[in-house]
Amino acid sequence: MPPVPDSLVTAARTLRRERLIDLFGNDPTRVARMTLEWNDWRIDFSKERLSTDALAQLIAHADSCNVAHWIAAQAAGEKINLSENRPALHTALRQGGDTPLYVDGRDIIADVRATQRRMGDIARAFREGQRKGATGLPLKTVVHIGIGGSDLGPRLVCEALSADRAPIDVAFVSNVDPEQLTRALKGRDPATTLFIVVSKTFTTQETLANATSARAWLAAALPAGSDPGRHFLAVTANVSAAAQFGIAADDVLPMWDWVGGRYSLWSAVGLSIAIRHGYQAFAELLEGAAAMDAHVRNAPLASNLAIVLGLIGWWNASVLAHPQRVVVPYAQALARLPAWLQQLTLESNGKRVKRDGSPVDGPTAPGLWGDTGTDSQHAFFQWLHQGTHEIPVEFVVPIRAAHPLHNQQTLLVANALAQAQALLIGRRGEELHRELAAQGIQGPSLQPAAAARICPGNRPSTMILLPVLDAYNLGALLALYEHRTFVESVLTGINAFDQWGVELGKSLAKPIVQALAENRALPDGTDASTRALVEYVRALTPKTG
Repeated sequence: MPPVPDSLVTAARTLRRERLIDLFGNDPTRVARMTLEWNDWRIDFSKERLSTDALAQLIAHADSCNVAHWIAAQAAGEKINLSENRPALHTALRQGGDTPLYVDGRDIIADVRATQRRMGDIARAFREGQRKGATGLPLKTVVHIGIGGSDLGPRLVCEALSADRAPIDVAFVSNVDPEQLTRALKGRDPATTLFIVVSKTFTTQETLANATSARAWLAAALPAGSDPGRHFLAVTANVSAAAQFGIAADDVLPMWDWVGGRYSLWSAVGLSIAIRHGYQAFAELLEGAAAMDAHVRNAPLASNLAIVLGLIGWWNASVLAHPQRVVVPYAQALARLPAWLQQLTLESNGKRVKRDGSPVDGPTAPGLWGDTGTDSQHAFFQWLHQGTHEIPVEFVVPIRAAHPLHNQQTLLVANALAQAQALLIGRRGEELHRELAAQGIQGPSLQPAAAARICPGNRPSTMILLPVLDAYNLGALLALYEHRTFVESVLTGINAFDQWGVELGKSLAKPIVQALAENRALPDGTDASTRALVEYVRALTPKTG
């Protein structure tokens, strides 16, 4: 990858000394130059710490990094996941039409269509009461068992979509903590409960532990001789392991190596979405994502939503060196968006070496977190406005409500716009002195009273406005974030599609589990702290048997 141009470093140094509000006064066309529109969306990044000259340089840098080439290579099925020698073809899951796309000589689109037909059949059968359990009663509720990408995406979409289409009750269980499964099962009838177990390898420790406990719950409640397997579906690449668990081959849907876990909600992993909201809603989700895919493939660099947002994210993290990024959806339905984004961006771009194994120059992905507005205004926005850190904030705001109540949506949207404005302009001391003096605060108490109320402003933000949060726009939004994450990885020169850091903790957990569950000795060389902690846990763990 080309190094960060010296001209961008110089521009960053200059812009750090500027007040953002002054940039608007210096350029009356700033808003128009720093706003993008697409399908009734509006993305305003004019409040970011950018000049029009710096933006032009960023676009040129994207061109020098061959961003457009990498986007095309991904869509074409090239093996851009170099460390695992795989394509990254989640976009193929939502493409329209049946134009073949080959991976290792096999047309994957034919496989995708066959799986989508099965998903539609399963969803319709369940919603119409035709899917029956071991006792012959129709299955009515679902418990989705998975973790990471096998949980976060489907859970986000299931909770985000409107409840207008007679949703099925779907609970999600990801944590191996027994409390989560216990709470999910409470009040459910074993005879009418379906479990969807999602694990590419069907060996994921947390998922298999929860699935095994769910099967024991069924076995204890169903009549003797009943088949608990009638209450299970699996989404996995390991059909034989699912069969050993007791799930019939006809009840197993595929996962493919060319789809990474954090990009898998568009696949059969999204079966719980199709069951909860109906397959038509899932199809509309795919349609919105496909529309965004087409935009990202075809739009010029300067008007390409994913490329421009990716450049801004890279500029904030790698050039301005902001260590954090806050995302605030002003939609309760998007409460899970920050958690989904954490996995998408931090698992993809939380790396320290480039594709060729050489060290990355400078910071990569910043820490990402957030919560819904307006709740967050009464929590961490105090820190954003008056704290000592300058943290870029991203607002995601649907303009129209799915279920209007009086003027509440207007109040919600107005709060989002006001918070972005407040981060920009702040509240200055001169104004506060006048206001407080008019209220009768005089003498020695005036200065500390004013100082406590000062908000420095000059804090950057981006505003993403959507017309409404429906399945189509939600699909487009999630696809936009996927593409943006990929763009940032290209600018940094890293592979966004592996996650070897995740594997380390998994491998280290195995001997600790054996030490705690079977009283085995820890491996030689285990550090003193871990040894002491294991002994302490052993001492406080109830003895069984």
